[in-house]
Amino acid sequence: QVQLVESGGGLVQAGGSLRLSCAASGRIFRINVMGWYRQAPGKQRELVAAITSGGVTNYANSVKDRFTISRDNAQTTVYLQMNSLKPEDTAVYYCNVQIWGGTNYWGQGTQVTVSS
Repeated sequence: QVQLVESGGGLVQAGGSLRLSCAASGRIFRINVMGWYRQAPGKQRELVAAITSGGVTNYANSVKDRFTISRDNAQTTVYLQMNSLKPEDTAVYYCNVQIWGGTNYWGQGTQVTVSS
C-alpha cells in the first residue's frame, strides 16, 4: 500500500502561482510514476503532468510552459509548480502514484481556485 498526503492548494488570482506537494509513504520502493490529475465540476478527470522514476515528464498541452512537475531525490514527494494560472485551471487536483505492476493510488484531492 501507498499513502499520499497532498498540500498546497488554495485561492489565487489569475496570473498567480501555486505549488502543490504530495508526499508518499508505505511501499515507496515500488513507486514508478508520480503525477497530478485534475477534475473540474462537470468534467472528467484529466492528466495534468506526470514524471517517471527515470525523470521523464509528460504534460497536458493546456499546461505546457506554465506548470512544472518534479520529484525529490528520495522520490517520495512530487511537486507541481503552477505559474501563470488561469481561471480554467480551477479544479480539484489529485496526486497519483503508479507502482511497478500497474496499481494506482490516489490522494484525497486539493482544491485550486483561480479567480479572474
